[in-house]
Amino acid sequence: MVSQVHAATLVGIEAVPIVVEVDRWGQPPPSFLIVGLPDKAVEESRERVRSAMKNCGMDFPLNKVLCNLAPGDIRKEGPVLDLPIAAAMLALDGMIPHEALDDTMILGELGLDGKLRPIDGALSIALMCAEKGFRRLILPEANAPEAAVVTSLEVWGLRELPDLIGVLMGHTDLEPHRFTEEDRRANPEYGVDFNDVKGQRHAIRALEIAAAGGHNILMVGPPGSGKTMLARRFPTILPILNLDEAIEVTRIHSAAGKLAENNRGLIWERPFRSPHHSASHAAIVGGGKIPKPGEVSLGHKGVLFLDEMPEYDRAVLEALRQPLEDGVVTVARVQASLTFPADCILIGAMNPCPCGYKGLPEQNCVSSPATCGRYASRISGPLLDRIDLHIRVPRLKPDELLNKPDGEPSAAIRERVVAARERQHVRLGRTKLNARMSPREIRELVPLSEECAEFMKAVAHRLNISARVFDRILKVARTIADLAGTEGVAKQQLSEAVQYREQMDY
Repeated sequence: MVSQVHAATLVGIEAVPIVVEVDRWGQPPPSFLIVGLPDKAVEESRERVRSAMKNCGMDFPLNKVLCNLAPGDIRKEGPVLDLPIAAAMLALDGMIPHEALDDTMILGELGLDGKLRPIDGALSIALMCAEKGFRRLILPEANAPEAAVVTSLEVWGLRELPDLIGVLMGHTDLEPHRFTEEDRRANPEYGVDFNDVKGQRHAIRALEIAAAGGHNILMVGPPGSGKTMLARRFPTILPILNLDEAIEVTRIHSAAGKLAENNRGLIWERPFRSPHHSASHAAIVGGGKIPKPGEVSLGHKGVLFLDEMPEYDRAVLEALRQPLEDGVVTVARVQASLTFPADCILIGAMNPCPCGYKGLPEQNCVSSPATCGRYASRISGPLLDRIDLHIRVPRLKPDELLNKPDGEPSAAIRERVVAARERQHVRLGRTKLNARMSPREIRELVPLSEECAEFMKAVAHRLNISARVFDRILKVARTIADLAGTEGVAKQQLSEAVQYREQMDY
């Protein structure tokens, strides 16, 4: 009799159900053949399963054994199928009744001693199980807190292979993992705060506006002016993730294998991703034979910080246009075309010139005008159009360096950001911010008085701005009004928004 066990494999961040089928198909000498588009890690499961069963005192079949992974047209990757293959072998030998495997999904990587190791994508798998109507999910103990977020499932976390028999046979001391109120909310600890910052009031104001409306921002300043320090504190003024957002963030990081070994529950901190400028296109945007999420997706609901932005490969920067505009990134390959969430705030930082000293009276710039022009042109105009706030970050003066930090605490700034976002949620819904307003929503929600219309007409003529930049100025002005608590957008708020789009001499 063929034994069947329900399992899953990841395609991007989505879990796809598969069925592990095991059958005896011949006489000795023994052999173990796996078919159904397995990758190398899946093929090696036969050796891990054989050793784990032997070291746990279980008999391994002496016949020829065929293991099929259905459907056969989906590539199966990784060691997550060790445990379901072992379960199918045990069912084939009668150690587990076949009916005990109904409505149950089993996943896990086996060590040679039978111990279970954590897997990637447990949360995506749990969500898929609930959608497909499974009653029970069995997986490694380290993944149970993450999967138990799906409360409609009975989630069992196992330490070793013999625990599987105990759970399926109903004689075990283990208990299903429960998602508790303590797991439901956690206050993130970032370890940094804006009250550490000396000076830079203008930059902090711009970052507050960016946080309130979800706007992208570019900081230009010489080395040592504090651009990185400001960027690393930006997540501390963003609202705390709600449960749905924490699930979204955790799902992406789990599928990418980025969850910390000692923290397999939900991620409550806003992601802060700061890839090196030598990172490849696939590392930033996502890719691979079966595409995996890149840094722009790992920054979902958080921050993507590109330090020394002109040093990134031009193709990498241009690939950011879609996620900055739509909040998603589509990665197309021959085998698959997948769309990943990428709703992050971009913070870019750059020097005013290659040497970094342009405009500093105390140091001479050694870069020629032509070199400065080539340096600035590495960031294209269309990409700059998608960055709402452009600010200068000057070096602090000696007197400011000697003073104690006088910055406002992040908690106080965050209160204003949360209040501004609540006003946006009333107008746009819980999942949308001003930065994502459509042209129709801009016309409806940012009406201009005659005075404001004349002002914007003069601005458009003087700065020679595109229609996209014109709309983005209105979006920023709407956010400034939300921070001020006003219903309409006044000329003063438009003026402040315009100053963040003034053409800077990069």
